[in-house]
Amino acid sequence: MAEAPSFAEGPPTFENPWPVGYFSGKIKSYIDRLGTAWVEGEITQWGVSGGNIYGKLKDTSEDVTVGFNIWSSVRSKLPADLKQGDRVIALVKPNYWLKGGTLSMQVFEMRHLGLGDLLERLERLRRQLASEGLFDESRKKRLPFLPGCIGLITGKDSDAEKDVLRNAQLRWPSVSFRVVHAAVQGDRVPREVAAAIKTLDDDAEVDVIIVARGGGDFQNLLGFSDESVVRAAAACRTPLVSAIGHEADRPLLDEVADLRASTPTDAAKRLVPDVSEELNKVEQARARLSLRVTAFVRSEIDRIEQVRSRPVLQNASWIVDTRAEDLTRYVSRGVELMNRVLERAGTTTSELSARLRTLSPQSTLDRGYAIVQRADGGPGGSGSSGQGSRAGHIVRRPVDAPLDSSLTITLASGALRARSEGELETSTHR
Repeated sequence: MAEAPSFAEGPPTFENPWPVGYFSGKIKSYIDRLGTAWVEGEITQWGVSGGNIYGKLKDTSEDVTVGFNIWSSVRSKLPADLKQGDRVIALVKPNYWLKGGTLSMQVFEMRHLGLGDLLERLERLRRQLASEGLFDESRKKRLPFLPGCIGLITGKDSDAEKDVLRNAQLRWPSVSFRVVHAAVQGDRVPREVAAAIKTLDDDAEVDVIIVARGGGDFQNLLGFSDESVVRAAAACRTPLVSAIGHEADRPLLDEVADLRASTPTDAAKRLVPDVSEELNKVEQARARLSLRVTAFVRSEIDRIEQVRSRPVLQNASWIVDTRAEDLTRYVSRGVELMNRVLERAGTTTSELSARLRTLSPQSTLDRGYAIVQRADGGPGGSGSSGQGSRAGHIVRRPVDAPLDSSLTITLASGALRARSEGELETSTHR
């Protein structure tokens, strides 16, 4: 006959607490009633002891891990190539160990998560999100013509980061960036990319966001099809560009983004206008305006000449005498209208000239900056090939102007010759 408990049964209270063993037994009884379940995860630990397998299974989108065990009788029925790092689906039953107070899963079946399973699951998610309207064209936001600050989400020290920065700054040197590094491969992608999107979206100075990765195979890009990433992009108030760089297997981030770029370089070129092209457009607009004003004036002169050449006006001094007041009024009105047209044309021309001056390098020099160039073609320079710098090469770092190298300093008005005395001991540079 079982020994009666030494405490009063009923709900635990301060006066009548449950012993740890009794409470643990309650937990175990609840867990035992759960039965079996199919779960998915990544094997992060796989060890064999006494013919049995002990390991850990990690969630692919959240930082959650649980231990599992496979008895030798079940191990013989499983695929022989299962190993750490595999994504699997397993039939498990939770088991609570009373003495240690730990939870583990007993595995009855385990198989690899196949590509077909992934594609089917991805397609179900695509249909679900599409039915919610997340991919509708009407939701897509217009990109800014000239973003002052671009938010960039990419891998640390990646080629994608270098491509975006280099191409954007070549096209428009004054553009700035807020770079947030995140995992672009593996199970950390959904969490880190979604968090990075929210961080940049909350930054009031960021005008547009680029998510960039330099391509990859289908499985490497799965993180960019994760539901949390897609929903973070859909909730983003800032225009977002997907530049994952994969044509065959487009991640779902491409579908919800306001613009899909084929590569990181393509994203930079489509977001940032070319300063030389914009200067050409200003010049063309100025030329068209000048032609239109000139044509208008000539047209008015021709009309006056046509009126003057009419026979009725050959001996029409009586008309002038009788309508002198009207003629004076009409001439005055014509002059006034002409002056208004010329004034508006002059204002437009001045505005275009001011914009042109703002875009000109001379404007930068007028603010007190200077351009330092190599006057010789001696050794040194920032190129990785180690070859000498060309004459006229712009000096950006101390290494570009070694000791005794001849320099040309261009100022707002005129230029100076100088010679480098080498890098300052206390200088800091990137």
